[in-house]
Amino acid sequence: MYEQVPMVEIDGMNLVETRAILRYLAAKYDLYGRNLHEQAWIDMYVEGLKDLSDMIMFFPLSLPGEKEMNLEYILERATTRFFPVYEKALRDHGQDFLVGSRLSWADIQLLEVIFMAEECKPSVLTGFPLLQEFKARISCIPTIHKFLQPGSQRKPPLDEGCTETVKNIFKFERGMFLKNMGTIVAEY
Repeated sequence: MYEQVPMVEIDGMNLVETRAILRYLAAKYDLYGRNLHEQAWIDMYVEGLKDLSDMIMFFPLSLPGEKEMNLEYILERATTRFFPVYEKALRDHGQDFLVGSRLSWADIQLLEVIFMAEECKPSVLTGFPLLQEFKARISCIPTIHKFLQPGSQRKPPLDEGCTETVKNIFKFERGMFLKNMGTIVAEY
């Protein structure tokens, strides 16, 4: 539609835009709640998680002199703004899942963001016992457990080699960098 990726061919359609694709897949595979109320909660949780995952995803593109500062910022935001919300949600909801009584897109997204944050700092969940239990519990679901095994389709975080590949693909001479965790700038 917009002559860009991502695009997924499914059910006779060419779906574009990340959130539209994910929402469609969640609905198709019964991961998008049982009613509008649950869907609204799932959307709120997923959008919050997107904010944190975007910071982590763009971290390797930080200006070299700002990497340490950006990492500290990501970890501070994760442990003071985002993870407390999900810890409280699990405590208040009293269920094994964030929304309702079954697995949802929000649970899968939270698990992925936990893994991303742990790749930045393995002990990031210290102080969040319900998130630790959540991670262990959701990771044991057979299809998720299989996906987490070595050799699966789960991709590792960007390393220096991948970052260089990205720079070459997009023809950046010096790269695209995240400055102060807020503005994406390209230096040529």
